[in-house]
Amino acid sequence: MSQPPTFVPPPGARACRLRTARGEFAVVDAPAAAGTVPRGIALLLPGYTGSKEDFNPLHAPLAARGYRTVAVDGRGQFESDGPADDESAYAQEELARDVLAQAEALGTRVHLVGHSLGGHIARAAVLLDRSPFRSLTLMASGPAEISEAQQERVKLLRDALTLMTMDQVWQVMQGAEAPEGAVTGAGPGASAPAVARPEDLRRRWLATKPAQLLATGRQLCEEPDRVADLATVPLPFHVLSGVRDDIWPVPLLDDMAVRLGARRTVIDGAEHSPNCDQPLATARALADFWDTVPAEDDGGA
Repeated sequence: MSQPPTFVPPPGARACRLRTARGEFAVVDAPAAAGTVPRGIALLLPGYTGSKEDFNPLHAPLAARGYRTVAVDGRGQFESDGPADDESAYAQEELARDVLAQAEALGTRVHLVGHSLGGHIARAAVLLDRSPFRSLTLMASGPAEISEAQQERVKLLRDALTLMTMDQVWQVMQGAEAPEGAVTGAGPGASAPAVARPEDLRRRWLATKPAQLLATGRQLCEEPDRVADLATVPLPFHVLSGVRDDIWPVPLLDDMAVRLGARRTVIDGAEHSPNCDQPLATARALADFWDTVPAEDDGGA
């Protein structure tokens, strides 16, 4: 389970609802900083067991570079609604179409960033329709299914969810010797200088819909390699990761970047959650990449 330093939006950002053609989604929306030249909008998708709060450390440094950032809870994640027991509602294509609707609601082409599971969903959205996007960054998100060790851990979680309530599963995770990230396959974020209050992490876990975790956990274990398809899409790509990743080995991410012809960034001192582990370096890498993308339509930024 990713552990953002805080669940409180940074100064200038606001927690609100984004109204789309496919319903409302909970977001943290941070405008470009006053006095900067607006350079565009970025839509940020969190990973498995995560939420929009995982990007809280990135908003201020990206705002200072002139970027508005909108981090979103996907359908059934934390504060975005979704069915509790209908896994079909969380099919990857359904989640990808949600992303297309979110981008449309922002009123301009956006830079798309997907962390871990969010990267697979972002990729699926781009393959459905690239037109709403200016670029795609895959953050600690690999070419296909997660590692075998992580598949076993995700399967353990899925089995537990079929037998226990969300609260009971939470209690088991708290009593486990390994950190929650090792149980869920979401990544440790262990090198972050501070973590959220336990009560916030528990509140997020209990609010997430079990069907969402079951469906997306299965996707993580079964995702095919779609890099060749993505490479045919005429968008600028960026592959960003930490120096170590237990979910997708870093050499796999290196190879994916080559196959995509993508910009490649490795964040020193970071693991599976560079957004939490090393937010300033991660924000710098994102903005440096976005600055290279031609300014085609920044309306609404």
